Amino acid sequence: MISGHGRRSSPRASRTYGCAFDLAARERELASLRRRSEAPDLWEKRQDAQRLMQRLSRLESLVATWDELEGGARGIGELVEMAEAVEDEAERSELAADIAGELAPLEQRFAELELELTLGGPYDERNAMLLLHAGAGGTEAQDWAEMLLRLYARWAQRRGFSADVLSLSPGEEAGIKSAELRITGTNAYGLLRSERGVHRLVRISPFDAAHARHTSFALVEVMPEAETEDVQIEIRPEELRIDTYRASGHGGQNVQKNDTAVRITHLPTGLVVTCQNERSQGRNRETAMLVLKSRLLEIEIERREQERARLRGVHVEAGWGNQIRSYVLQPYRMVKDLRTGLETSDTQAVLDGAIDPFIEAYLREQVGSEEAAGVDA
Repeated sequence: MISGHGRRSSPRASRTYGCAFDLAARERELASLRRRSEAPDLWEKRQDAQRLMQRLSRLESLVATWDELEGGARGIGELVEMAEAVEDEAERSELAADIAGELAPLEQRFAELELELTLGGPYDERNAMLLLHAGAGGTEAQDWAEMLLRLYARWAQRRGFSADVLSLSPGEEAGIKSAELRITGTNAYGLLRSERGVHRLVRISPFDAAHARHTSFALVEVMPEAETEDVQIEIRPEELRIDTYRASGHGGQNVQKNDTAVRITHLPTGLVVTCQNERSQGRNRETAMLVLKSRLLEIEIERREQERARLRGVHVEAGWGNQIRSYVLQPYRMVKDLRTGLETSDTQAVLDGAIDPFIEAYLREQVGSEEAAGVDA
């Protein structure tokens, strides 16, 4: 609940809110960005300028919303003081109804903004590269991987994001062996990083003549899209092996007459990326390089996280044992996140992309864990 309060006499620099929101720091950053946005040579580097303007717009919205919330809370505080001073019971009840009416939307807006403030990581605002891999289980797992591909494409559509399939390896009979999806939108990575891990499906197999119940697994990897300022990601030409081939669709049929698809192997790490969605070999090569840089950036992020975890004495388990969510369609219907405990029986809505409750629960729990760790420290 938000309680009414007046503006403190202490400087705004001392006001720090939940989710590590330091208003004074945001205001200082906002002032700095406004000065930079007025530079005459701003648009000489178009990509950098676009990112600056996006950050500027987001900060302006954040600061304005906090001021709006503070003003609303102050107004409710004044109503509470009035209600306490009123002796007439009917008038007091009327004021209480007014307070409740104003408080509900204010609390809802606060909850929305609080969630937005969980997306404060260094890469959260970026686009996301999402990789899907079918686990063991042949056709069953490959069909499940394709179901997840559809789920994330529909989730992106719900949020007004764009989802582009960069490469796809079809299954022998149905589904996909793997796919790479680029999801473009503000905070795409910050939201989707909650989906990283193993997803488990239990259902009656549509491919089993005996109609037996099967368990299938698929791995979801999520990476922030690499950008030009990620100077730590250096790729030398001699470290690459680049192959071209004809793009193919389901069943292996060629969908291009020329060798437009590109496969890049990063020799030092053994990473292999492919792209086949563009008709131009040059465009596919550019996109494949972007995916490679994003994967190398993710490796660097994970290395740093593991080092921090090692210093804290926390064991980090990376692998297929990290099952994060179960989707059960038989003998009952339930989707349950094993990290947060959140569950729903509306499995069809989830498979159609309604995963925001799971994302929000994960982000809020992460903030709570970080705050608890800070207290323990």
